[in-house]
Amino acid sequence: LEHCIMALTPVNTSQPLLDAQLELWQSTFGYFKSVALKCALDLHIADAIHHHGDGGATLTQIVDNITLHPSKIPCLRRLMRVLTTTGIFSTVPQHHLSTNDGNDEEPIYVLTPVSRLLVGPQNICPINAMIIHPMLAFSYFELGTWFQRELPDPCIFKHTHGEALWEMAGHDAAFNALVNDGMVSDSRFMMDIIVKECGEVFRGISSLLDVGGGLGAAAQGISKAFPGVKCSVLDLAHVIANAPSDTDVHYIAGDMFESIPPANVIFFKWVFHDWGHEDCVKILKNCRKVLPPKEAGGKVIIMDIVLGADPLDSKRREMQVLFDLYVMLVNGIERDEQEWKKIFLEAGFSDYKITPVLGIRSIIEVYP
Repeated sequence: LEHCIMALTPVNTSQPLLDAQLELWQSTFGYFKSVALKCALDLHIADAIHHHGDGGATLTQIVDNITLHPSKIPCLRRLMRVLTTTGIFSTVPQHHLSTNDGNDEEPIYVLTPVSRLLVGPQNICPINAMIIHPMLAFSYFELGTWFQRELPDPCIFKHTHGEALWEMAGHDAAFNALVNDGMVSDSRFMMDIIVKECGEVFRGISSLLDVGGGLGAAAQGISKAFPGVKCSVLDLAHVIANAPSDTDVHYIAGDMFESIPPANVIFFKWVFHDWGHEDCVKILKNCRKVLPPKEAGGKVIIMDIVLGADPLDSKRREMQVLFDLYVMLVNGIERDEQEWKKIFLEAGFSDYKITPVLGIRSIIEVYP
C-alpha cells in the first residue's frame, strides 16, 4: 500500500527552479515593502492604531481616524495584510482583546516594536519618509545607467535630477525641510542611545563641536545630558539659517573644507560616508589643526558604519551593505576598519578606538 501511495505522489523535479524564482521575486518585489510603508506613513495608520491604546484597533476604527475614501476600504484591508505580514503591524486573536464596538468579527491591529518607532514625540518617521521619498528613491532607478559613466561626477542624485542633493536643498525649501527633519529625527533617536550606552566618551570634556550637525539635535542631546559641555554646531549657511534660537547650543555658519573652529572634541554623525578618501583626509586635517593634544582630552568622535565591525547577524550585515549602496546617491561610501585607519593616519592622527554598540553603526574615537 505504501508503495502505491508513493507511486501516486509525483516528484516535483522543477522545485529547485520554483524555489529560485521565489528568491528572485523576493528581491524583485522587495520595494513593495517600502511602498506599503510609505503609504502607512502618508495615511498615519500607526497614529490611528496608537490612538486606541494597547488594545489595538479594528479596520473600522482605523478608517475613522485617517483620511480615506470609503470606496478604498477593501484596498486598505489588503494593504494591512501586507503590513502585518512584513511585521510593521500585527493582529491579535479576538479573545485576547475586545474592541467594545460590537464588531468582534474584524481583526484587531496592534503596534509592533517596529511600528512603535512611528508614533510619539520621539518617532523616527521623518528619516524613513526622507529615505523613501520619490526624489531619492527614483534616483536609484537610474543606477544601471549611472554605472556606465565615469566617476566622480555626476553622483546618482545629480545624474537623475540635474543638480546635487545639497544644491537642491539650498534653494528648495520643502526639500531642505524634508532632509533636515529626517536628520533631526535620526539624531534624536541615536543620541538617546549614545548617551545611555556610550556616555563615557563625552565625560570630562569642556567643549564639543558637531560638524555638519544640521539643526543641532545631536548637540542638544549632548548638552542636555552633560550641562558642563559647551556645544556648538558647524554647518552651511542655508542650514544654520533655520536653526532654533531657544537652545544653549551655539550655531556657526561655515564650510568644514575651509576651516573648523577649535574645540576640545569634534563630533561627526554620519558625515564621512558622504565623501571620498581625499575629502575625508582634508576634513580631518582641518580638525587636527585645532584640536588640543590627546593628553589634554583632544579627540574626534565619529558615529558611522564600520563594515564588518564585531560579529554581525545576517540582518545587520545585510543592512550595512545596503547602506553602502544607499550612500552611492551622493557618491558616498561606507568603510571597513582598514579603510578608516588609512584615512586617520594620512590625516596625522596617532590612534583610534572602535566601539560597535549602535546596531549597524559604531562609535569611533580618533586621537591626535
